[in-house]
Amino acid sequence: MACDGYYTVLIIPLQSSLYSPDALHCFHWLKKRRDLERQKDVLWAGLQVVDQTQLWYHNRLQLNLQRQVSFSTEDLDGEGRWSCAMRSCMQRVNGSLGSLMSDSCVWNNLAPEESGGSDWDLRWKNATLVKEVKRQNQQISTLELEKTQLLQQLVSYSTPD
Repeated sequence: MACDGYYTVLIIPLQSSLYSPDALHCFHWLKKRRDLERQKDVLWAGLQVVDQTQLWYHNRLQLNLQRQVSFSTEDLDGEGRWSCAMRSCMQRVNGSLGSLMSDSCVWNNLAPEESGGSDWDLRWKNATLVKEVKRQNQQISTLELEKTQLLQQLVSYSTPD
């Protein structure tokens, strides 16, 4: 999603071969510019969502304060289930935002071009693989626990009473 703005088209005539160091440098420079433009677009879109979310939270907070002022027992019947579902949804959103803000991979590597590009890619892949290994280890542990429980059930059924 592009923000309201414009893009610059840049044509650079190369006086040597396409495979020259100057051409390669120009290509990498353009690639970094494109990545920065994409990052800017994503950040603007995120900022718009955060602004709308902040307004929504503020309105919900005002509504909540109004309900606290005009508190009565009959208000609880109609909105008990809705507020529980809404609270659960808001807690998931808050948790997602909190994990985004605390994710060291995101904050330590905001600008991959500053950290050497390929090194950043390797670190990102490593972090992703570590998460995947952790998930698979948890799944293995769960399966081993289920196996142990099934073996115990089998032993209890096979022993004569």
